[in-house]
Amino acid sequence: MTEPAGPHSSSHPHSRSGMLRHLAPVLVGLGLFGVGLWALHRLLKPVDPADVLAQMQSTPLHVLLIALGATAMGYLALIGYDFWALKYLDKKLPVRVVALGGFLGYAFGNTIGVSVLSGGAVRYRIYSAFGLNAFEVAALASYIAIAMGTGLSLVGILALALHPAALAGLLPLSEGAVRALALLGGGGTLALLYALAFSGKSLHWRRYELSMPNPKILTGQMVVALFDSTMASLTLYILMPAGTPDFVTFLAIYAAATMVGVMSHVPGGVGVFETVVMAAMPAGVNAGEVAAALLMFRIIYYLLPFAIAFIIVSLNEARLAGGWAVRLFGEVSEPMRPAFSALSGVVPWLAGAWALGFGSYLLAVSLMPSVRAAAADDNDIVGAILLEGGTLTSAVAGIVLLILSQGLARRISGAFVLTLVALGGGAVAALLNGLRIDSALLLIGGALLLLPFRHEFYRRAAITEGVLSPVWFGLVLAVVLSAGTFFFFIHAATPWSQAMWWDFATSANTPRALRAGLLASAMLLVFTIVLALQPVRRRAAAPPSDPLEHAARIVAAQDRPQACLALTGDKEFRFSPDGRAFIMFARRRNHWIAFGDPVGPEDALNAAGWAFVEAAQNANGRPVFYEISQRHLPLMVEMGLSLHEVGEEAVVRLPGFSLAQCGLLGPAHAAALRAGLTVEVMQPPHAPELIEELRAISDAWLAAPVGLEKGFSAGRFDTAYLNHFPIAVVRRAGKAVAFANILSPGSGRRVALDLMRYLPEDAAGLSPVAMIEFLFVSLIEQYRDAGAQEFSLGMAPLAGLSERRTDRLWSRFGSIMFRHGGAFEDFDSLRSFKQKFLPDWRPRYIALPVGVSPMMAMADVATLIAGGPHGLLRRPGGAKAPAKS
Repeated sequence: MTEPAGPHSSSHPHSRSGMLRHLAPVLVGLGLFGVGLWALHRLLKPVDPADVLAQMQSTPLHVLLIALGATAMGYLALIGYDFWALKYLDKKLPVRVVALGGFLGYAFGNTIGVSVLSGGAVRYRIYSAFGLNAFEVAALASYIAIAMGTGLSLVGILALALHPAALAGLLPLSEGAVRALALLGGGGTLALLYALAFSGKSLHWRRYELSMPNPKILTGQMVVALFDSTMASLTLYILMPAGTPDFVTFLAIYAAATMVGVMSHVPGGVGVFETVVMAAMPAGVNAGEVAAALLMFRIIYYLLPFAIAFIIVSLNEARLAGGWAVRLFGEVSEPMRPAFSALSGVVPWLAGAWALGFGSYLLAVSLMPSVRAAAADDNDIVGAILLEGGTLTSAVAGIVLLILSQGLARRISGAFVLTLVALGGGAVAALLNGLRIDSALLLIGGALLLLPFRHEFYRRAAITEGVLSPVWFGLVLAVVLSAGTFFFFIHAATPWSQAMWWDFATSANTPRALRAGLLASAMLLVFTIVLALQPVRRRAAAPPSDPLEHAARIVAAQDRPQACLALTGDKEFRFSPDGRAFIMFARRRNHWIAFGDPVGPEDALNAAGWAFVEAAQNANGRPVFYEISQRHLPLMVEMGLSLHEVGEEAVVRLPGFSLAQCGLLGPAHAAALRAGLTVEVMQPPHAPELIEELRAISDAWLAAPVGLEKGFSAGRFDTAYLNHFPIAVVRRAGKAVAFANILSPGSGRRVALDLMRYLPEDAAGLSPVAMIEFLFVSLIEQYRDAGAQEFSLGMAPLAGLSERRTDRLWSRFGSIMFRHGGAFEDFDSLRSFKQKFLPDWRPRYIALPVGVSPMMAMADVATLIAGGPHGLLRRPGGAKAPAKS
């Protein structure tokens, strides 16, 4: 594998600053998580763990049933957010698909909270399989996030207005001041929202714009928010002990705790949410009973839906594979097959989260007192050995699962096999450690639910690959902090003594847990140090001395015009291990953005793709592929990337092409010829006099409102770059009035144009559209006669895009991203112009990691094409936004 070429090497300051930006949210979240644990530990200091367990076991059945019912109703309400969001976007999906996307999104996102398994990431998979493009899914996810936040805030504020004493102990304000502020804030916000909804106007503040759906959708959304908050808080309220404030007051407490948890960016708000609830309870409420209620709430409202969602995905994965699952449950219905098939990209991350959860569970089990130890004889050597071995095995299996979780996310086959072994070992340890049959059955069930995913883990690679990523490091450190807090909570009543280390009696629960914790910590520390000190592995192929020249030789052997843009000089390269194929890319923030398909021989393309993705991930970057064709979609899916259509390439089939079939193109072309226009194709290398003649045209074009010097997905006017290609020059009366460089590598079967520049209309005598049309027609006929097979007219936005609510997202970047689009009034005009040539429309996609916002990635793509943020500000004047935007 070669190191990236160009100025942005891995040691570049921008790379380090990008890594720090990527690491900062993890460190902040980890710090807030630690503060929450510390506060929670202080609040739980007088609590006896045995009382918490006893309180949970004594909870009446009818209370648990009410909590379960409230949870079910709450998740039904959560699906309502998706329903109204789709209404707002004028999109209609089958009810079953919306229910599946909503439930899985909330079940996974609420519990885990990391981006790869957030609600938006799951929706990207499911809804895009039913026709929603990247911008529509991004708009839907943003709408839901804003609706949930706004609804929860309003519910909490209005509940606080009814009972201002709810947070009296947490706010330095009188009850009257709290009520006044709540009424003013809540009532004023509601009035503003409905005023905007009825008027149809938008509220602008700096660069932000707030627009509301129509009153019907807004009202439906408010009802959903009220019902969602009520059911979620009822789930916890019914579990709370005597002395808890009345329900309306508790609703305000719940809303405040949830908002603080969300703002902390800690997954699920763990520790932060509990701290706020416990601190808001009146004096005299039993803290142990509150802790038991919060723990049961986490199990019922978070872990149980997550387990159900995992079972749904696992069983349907088995049904898609056929065999026993089809015989037991039948085949997946055809309407739902795309939804479950689309979830395959989430499976590796989901399995990794599953392993991380069971690893955390096994660590907790190893720190808990043994049930059997209380009844055992301290002189029973066999019993002591079994207890000691079971505890230590649980700790080891837990750490192994934490390590393997990242390997599962990378689809590594060895990690999958070892995960099953570790879960089996944990089950055996549970039986040794106090005959915990329930724990053993839970671990065996977890292993069985992983089995249907086995075909998703096919890579042969190092299991520890990429385990030092910030997200993995943060999650594991959070688990270790939690385990330490849990140990001190469970064993707080045991006095410290040096002799504890050597006490091996069956009743010595604390020493046994201490040794297990020490072993687990030592394993993790040694593993991390050894991994960090490993030298960077070098592949057999030596990096080329001149990467650009090496890439040029690979391009010359291809017949894909898009590959020629590797020669622009503004990209880096990641070569396959054997050096025969490459990915061209550029970096923007933490995105590594590859342009187009992998380039090289067919049998080396997959290796180049994996080399690029792994290099990006190892550098804490996010790999993104822009303008990927359909032929490489399977590779993108294999690498765990989600796909979203971003446009369509217009390709004219040259054999059989005739102007007579293209309506007015023929007469217009004949008129241009009568006006004295000619086209001459000049072969490289080009004379300096020609370059200077063309430079004058380029300068005039750039000075016009339509002109913008682009990069990344288009070439620049650069002598070295232009000398790689033939140039078509349009002349009138001997004077050059337009030109374009021609991309036709390899056999020349496929042809495209890159730079296309012309004199302003008053100098050339033709409109920009007529000039482009003349050049296209002339070259199509010339290359058709020369035996070429295809002529690309470039990308165009998706059909009907300007009629959608999401057109604003495109209009911001579209005039920059679509080559040759600046001369046209809007996106529909660009597409209509290309349709005159009766082309094949071939979809092009952006592929990106699950959970990465397509809009953020596209914004970075547009910035690269524009040559930086300053280029985005100088929007081409000829490319007007669609009328509706």
